[in-house]
Amino acid sequence: MLPFQKLEVGAVITGSEVYKKRIRDGFGPVITEKVKSFGSTMLAIDFAPDSVEIIAAKINKMAADGADIIFVTGGMSVDPDDVTPHAIRLAGAQVEKYGAAALPGAMFMLAYLGNIPIMGVPACGMFFKVTIVDLILPRLLAGERVSRKDIVALACGGLCRACPECRYPNCTFGKGSH
Repeated sequence: MLPFQKLEVGAVITGSEVYKKRIRDGFGPVITEKVKSFGSTMLAIDFAPDSVEIIAAKINKMAADGADIIFVTGGMSVDPDDVTPHAIRLAGAQVEKYGAAALPGAMFMLAYLGNIPIMGVPACGMFFKVTIVDLILPRLLAGERVSRKDIVALACGGLCRACPECRYPNCTFGKGSH
């Protein structure tokens, strides 16, 4: 087992409603809490409207500013208005896997911009205590390069049962990959 590294993490929160402050951001606090719980820090949180070019530019800026891992939240479904997956590709990232047999988190994307992991996090990341992010983030923070094969392996044990009293990580969620 590898020790967790103290990394600088960035987040690009997407969505015109949040960008224009019509609704309050719910992703930033959730991501910050997850990152800090592993001893890493948030380098920056930035906001972007639903524009492929702006999201891609903000991803590249996060990378240039020294982010070791970048979260990109929202806009991850198959709705034509959801542009985040396209923006991640436009930023120059190579997609490792888009879509996962894990719930919550089926519309998750993992890509790499060089050696920087980029996690496209669907809306469930804001509403559920435990998601696919909790399966992938610790591995990234330990310096592991997570592959398509690793994400596919999550199908065995990939359903969080949302137990009344959550016992994660002492449950079956995500255990198929280990």
